[in-house]
Amino acid sequence: MTSTRPARDAALHADVDRPSRREQILQAAAQLFAERGSRAVGVDDVGAAVGVTGPAIYRHFASKDAMLAEMLLRISERLLAGGSEVVARAGDDVHGQLRALIAFQVDFALDNPALITVQDRDLGTLADADAAQVRRLQRRYVEVWVAVLARLHPAADAAACRARAHAVFGLINSTPHSAGRLSRPAMAALLSDMAWAAATA
Repeated sequence: MTSTRPARDAALHADVDRPSRREQILQAAAQLFAERGSRAVGVDDVGAAVGVTGPAIYRHFASKDAMLAEMLLRISERLLAGGSEVVARAGDDVHGQLRALIAFQVDFALDNPALITVQDRDLGTLADADAAQVRRLQRRYVEVWVAVLARLHPAADAAACRARAHAVFGLINSTPHSAGRLSRPAMAALLSDMAWAAATA
């Protein structure tokens, strides 16, 4: 039986089934950065992972730092667009909006463990301008959650809702540390239930 599950860390791909060479390079770099840290990985290492020489990488990226910047910008854009879309699709039901956001974040975390690790560990190594852009996008994604949480907790101020959102992210994004201990459906259900409890407590 052929699996219909997307490739690991495919959030970097516009077309999961037919990633471009540029996207293949980004995915390989994400895996290597997650395993070793971006500073311990060379351009030649990334090239070897996708079957090209190191210098061929430079046709796609000016440097290893450029790979990291594009990787983190792409996933930040994907999170913001995806989160906004699932809330819009859920209509006006705030509980439906929250369930949609939780399901979206759980799927992202389970399908992109290397990217979660790289984001957590290597964001601080980006150039200032790139880091600022990533953080702007991430703040906008957090505010999608804050708007929903504020409706669920009308007595809470924005700071409290923001803290709650970050706590839920921390819970869901812990998945790289627990990968393989449960099946994906079981892990998704567990994370979803725990995230719901944390968001609504």
